Amino acid sequence: MEAVARTENRADSRARIIAAAARLLREQGPAAVTTRGVAQAAGVQAPVIYRLFGDKDGLLDAVAEQVMETYVAAKTAIVQAAAAADADPVDDLRAGWSTQIEFGVANPTLFALLSNPGREPRSPAAQAGEDILRSRIRRIAAAGRMRVSEQRAVDLIRAAGTGAVLTLLSAPPDQRDPGLADALFDAVLRDILTDAPPPPDSGPMAAAVAFRTHVAGLDMLSQTERQLLSEWLDRAIKGL
Repeated sequence: MEAVARTENRADSRARIIAAAARLLREQGPAAVTTRGVAQAAGVQAPVIYRLFGDKDGLLDAVAEQVMETYVAAKTAIVQAAAAADADPVDDLRAGWSTQIEFGVANPTLFALLSNPGREPRSPAAQAGEDILRSRIRRIAAAGRMRVSEQRAVDLIRAAGTGAVLTLLSAPPDQRDPGLADALFDAVLRDILTDAPPPPDSGPMAAAVAFRTHVAGLDMLSQTERQLLSEWLDRAIKGL
């Protein structure tokens, strides 16, 4: 019972510290997120922060993870609702893009943390966000609308999204181009999408990309055969 109580106290302290740091970050900016300031706001002693998070960077990482997890959970619900309603996959991708840009501009410090190349691979929340993007791209590919591989589409959208947010954040709020992100997204769409679902004789690229999305569901094939088929299709897509 004593061990359980210690675990609960630790979890409670951690949650209060993260909430306090997130509030200070949101209301006063990164300069306010000091060990002393967060400790006072959370009602704990400063050594507790060091014990739970290691240092200020560890605390900011934890804040970023929690905010992103909440954001990803909301996006997941939207993606599932769109799929269930059979919404247009391109419209769904555009809505996701707009939400991502809004999040980055509204949370510049957290965006910098989450988009840091050295940090992102070990961030479960950032990985979950990428998984949602992949699911949106896969729906478009399954509809026969993709002229590039799924991976290239994901990379292009991630690069464009990061660039758009950084460009917007580099300008004063009253000087930001409100149409920049949408124009950039439209440019990416022109590169990755066909104009319409292709007819049967339209060529191999869209057909190969679309078929690639169904390989995992071919239960009549063994796992080894599905893996081999996926590798063949990936090689074909890269060579087209």
